[in-house]
Amino acid sequence: MKKVPDFEFHADTLKGKNILITGAGSGIGKQVALDAAKAGANLILLSKDVHKLYALQDEIVQNNNIEPLVVEFDFTKAKEKDYKQLADSLYENYDRIDGVAHIAGVLGYLSPLINTSLQQLKSVMEINFESNFLLTQLLLPLLFQSDNPSVVFTSSGVGRKGRAFWTSYSISKFAVEGLMQCLADEYENDMRINSYNPGPTRTNMRAQAFPAEDPASLKTPAEISSDYLWLLSDNCTETGIMFDYHE
Repeated sequence: MKKVPDFEFHADTLKGKNILITGAGSGIGKQVALDAAKAGANLILLSKDVHKLYALQDEIVQNNNIEPLVVEFDFTKAKEKDYKQLADSLYENYDRIDGVAHIAGVLGYLSPLINTSLQQLKSVMEINFESNFLLTQLLLPLLFQSDNPSVVFTSSGVGRKGRAFWTSYSISKFAVEGLMQCLADEYENDMRINSYNPGPTRTNMRAQAFPAEDPASLKTPAEISSDYLWLLSDNCTETGIMFDYHE
């Protein structure tokens, strides 16, 4: 595991790059989208909340004069055919994808293993792991067309060391780390594939997990967004690394 270095992005950090971001409707995903637009990226933004997506689109157009493509996509309802339809649409409109930031995720319920239902595990795995697997698999041909593609998976501390009662979420993040390592080993000469643990961040998911915690004591999405931009940019040259947030 390595820390992401301190990084200050500029208006040309991602200039001309086609970047797809999941979970863009709120939290970390929204902030990464806003900053990626400032860094010059052409954005493809996915979220299940179309109203938040359109509001974000308007904000990006107003601030950066760049109109991102917004796609309503609910990982809890999507079947394999829906992923293929999404990929087909991207093939028709883009000659390459330069970066993918998998940020969408859910906590599920915190419960001991004996009380964790199979349906609960499946629902968390669908969003936190299967969406990462299917999207990356289907986008590989477009990623291969980029000169320096990057795929960033969002991990967690409990995806590297399990914690009691975090059964479903922890297992899903361990699976993400395994996916990252397999892909990085398979495509080490073709693209950069890394995982990133944002750590304790002021999001709705964090509030759900720790309702008594003072949110003012946590980093904001704006404080860790540049880590994603570094991983997506040409400044990052490493692959197969489990990165942690910078101090």
